[in-house]
Amino acid sequence: MLHLRLMVPTDRTEEVTQLLERTVGTTNLAVFTGAARDPRGDVIQCDVAREAADGVLRELRALGLYESGSIAVEDIDLSLSRRADQAEEDAPGEGADAVLWESLTEATHEESTLSATYLAFLTLATMIAACGVVLDNAILIVGAMAVGPEFGPLAGICTALVRRTPRLAWRSLLALVVGFAAAMVVTVGFSYLMDTVGLFQKSALDAERPNTNFIYRPDWFSFVVAVLAGIAGVLSLTSAKSGALVGVAISVTTVPAAANAAVAFSYDEYRQAWGSTEQLLLNLAGIVVAGTLTLTAQKLLWARQHRRTEKRTTAS
Repeated sequence: MLHLRLMVPTDRTEEVTQLLERTVGTTNLAVFTGAARDPRGDVIQCDVAREAADGVLRELRALGLYESGSIAVEDIDLSLSRRADQAEEDAPGEGADAVLWESLTEATHEESTLSATYLAFLTLATMIAACGVVLDNAILIVGAMAVGPEFGPLAGICTALVRRTPRLAWRSLLALVVGFAAAMVVTVGFSYLMDTVGLFQKSALDAERPNTNFIYRPDWFSFVVAVLAGIAGVLSLTSAKSGALVGVAISVTTVPAAANAAVAFSYDEYRQAWGSTEQLLLNLAGIVVAGTLTLTAQKLLWARQHRRTEKRTTAS
């Protein structure tokens, strides 16, 4: 269940209240007349089943409430209410399968912001991965994958393509390109420093490296894994099962490929650097394609579900 807190101009209170009352999946409706001070108006609260929330939010935005008032949504961790249980049963579909497009857009917008923190995490992840490729240490590679924040911009691109929001697409693409470029440049400098103090050697990079040589040897398995990870990553975001996102992060060779390319470049190993770059681009493309198709499929399935619900409601 989700909890809605609305700040509503007094002249729109009745309209909003009627909307919530006729929406299947809402319950525990409360109206506090004159309780809002900034902006002035009334406060309306209710609980809504997750599978019905996207439709409610869409209609509230259509009423212009986000401009004249306020719409706040909170997750309810525990709800002991028979009415809430009944609301979930009445709402179409399953809550775990529901997509809150407003929430997804907001989350990906925040995660795809080109900030100092984002650059720091991506750079640190790339430097950790650089140590992993030189030492042929799979643990460091996995650690670097978990630290990397690059799935945020990738999800932002997928969301922007499906929702046709060019601004979010550009913002996400900028964060992805600038982030990886900055991280790789810093990692080249880091590689020079580590070589100077004797901690990196060219011979280690040229060795067979059985645990990490896949990073600069892209093949169809790389693309298949990226596609599967893209699907899993998007599903983890849309279903609010964020714990699965960690598994996605450590399954795709993006950060390690960028790190290997940077280290190889510092040693003039351009063939290996190009192979790593191919691996990076292949994985990024696979995630974007799979994520976009997954969101498109979810959008079509939920639209079909809503049409069926509306037909049943009209018939009854």
